Amino acid sequence: MENKRINGNDLLDLGYKENHAMGVALKINKKRLGFSREQMLVKFKDVLDHPESYLNDKTFKPLAEILLNIDAIEKETISLNETPNEYAVYGEDHIEEGAKKQMDVAMKLPVTVAGALMPDAHQGYGLPIGGVLATNNAVIPYGVGVDIGCRMALSVFDLPADYLDTNHDTLKAVLMGNTRFGAGHGYLKHERVDHAVLDNDLFDTHDFIRSLKDKAWTQLGSSGGGNHFVEFGVIDFAEADKALGVARGKYLALLTHSGSRGLGATIAGHYTKLAKDICKLPYTAQNLAYLDLDTAEGQEYWLAMNLAGDYASACHEVIHDKIKTALGAELLAKVENHHNFAWKEQFEGEEVIVHRKGATPASKDTMGIIPGSMATPGFLVRGKGEEAAINSASHGAGRLMSRTQAIKTLASADLKTMLEQHGITLLGAGMDEAPMAYKDIHTVMAAQSDLVDVVATFSPKIVRMADDGSRED
Repeated sequence: MENKRINGNDLLDLGYKENHAMGVALKINKKRLGFSREQMLVKFKDVLDHPESYLNDKTFKPLAEILLNIDAIEKETISLNETPNEYAVYGEDHIEEGAKKQMDVAMKLPVTVAGALMPDAHQGYGLPIGGVLATNNAVIPYGVGVDIGCRMALSVFDLPADYLDTNHDTLKAVLMGNTRFGAGHGYLKHERVDHAVLDNDLFDTHDFIRSLKDKAWTQLGSSGGGNHFVEFGVIDFAEADKALGVARGKYLALLTHSGSRGLGATIAGHYTKLAKDICKLPYTAQNLAYLDLDTAEGQEYWLAMNLAGDYASACHEVIHDKIKTALGAELLAKVENHHNFAWKEQFEGEEVIVHRKGATPASKDTMGIIPGSMATPGFLVRGKGEEAAINSASHGAGRLMSRTQAIKTLASADLKTMLEQHGITLLGAGMDEAPMAYKDIHTVMAAQSDLVDVVATFSPKIVRMADDGSRED
């Protein structure tokens, strides 16, 4: 009990309100500064009752200042609608309450037009992962997410499925030799490749973006940490797909998942802070701060977001091209889709900005890829264009437990057994990415049968992830 974290409910019990003062208090509590939990609670109560006495206190001064100015701060705050707009929820029985509460707040924004929650949804920052939000001429940096333009890419090769068995060691060497993973990792100067994305005018005309060009070049063609991967597997087309030009059968395929690396993360951090400075929302909604697209700041973010999306696509292109060349194979089909992005789309006859934070575009006949985990199948899908879902579907299975919880509770022996049972070779990854940390992909797919049709099933066999399980920088 002594070290139990102080949370918002504890502060409410002391008399704090759910406003910006609570946020400052929780930040101070993270440091703890040698105080016990009970001592911190006594301090927080005293600061609340006598803020003027703490204006010279190095630790509690920020809290005292905001308490003394809370009335003025709230006068500047943009009001939310009293009740949230209604929104569609898919697979509701398997979605945690935290994600629903976040979506409820998002649906109260004055710029919100419509929303939907996908069956892989779980709690995130601002908009939940698996949340889809349509707004009126406004873009929310945290509605897009930190890893801007994170995406899936699938290459189907003209090689039979049994190529995996007869060339296992070769394929493993191909993955190890043509990929690089993890937060902060990239390529040395003599290893770098060129790509047209680096010729974007923003790298020359925008000082902030210019400062990121060298990092972007260094990390071009690399993959992040966390749940990002490059993997060989078997893709099974139970029926021929005329639109893709692929005959019925099982083929060797390459599936990748990664985003815009340090470039996107830095852009996200910069414009999220800018949005919070400009758009003063209540404490419960502050991570949903938005930028009006009629402003210079909104246009800047929009251009930077699209650059990060193009860069993420370029990273996948470099990886797939390297591996295709190493295999000496021909490409039968390639499919790519992204999430963590915002699009200008039509909804009920009006142009809106659709944020898909961990959601797959699924308009009519749009192709997408919905992965499971390192030991469960993924699916190549074709969208049905369901307007209630804002033409969207899940972007994966969705987390069942947090990374911290997975590391603390899951056993490496159980993971090893599962991988052996499914005939999977794992290169890298941490326990936070164990399949048991994710929802059942089949349950998720069943919950969105109205949103997508399954075209083919992908079974991972050789999976490469960050060696240390690190997250994106």
